[in-house]
Amino acid sequence: MHVDNGVAASGIPGAVWTKSSASTGNGNCVEVAALAGGGAAVRNSRFPDGPALVFTAAEIAAFLDGAKRAEFDHLTG
Repeated sequence: MHVDNGVAASGIPGAVWTKSSASTGNGNCVEVAALAGGGAAVRNSRFPDGPALVFTAAEIAAFLDGAKRAEFDHLTG
């Protein structure tokens, strides 16, 4: 199944959205859903019907590798 970037997150068939257990419950969360074929979609929990960003499996793997190496820690202040 192919999913385009910017599609309404609520319109992705079979998407099961997950957010981090570190989420504070204030509604400001990033949620992810695995897609058929190994990719992933990302949405803003404040706008669950808003657009989803769609990434390939390789793009998600590269991002997670960078996150594990603390390459994005500067984004949290």
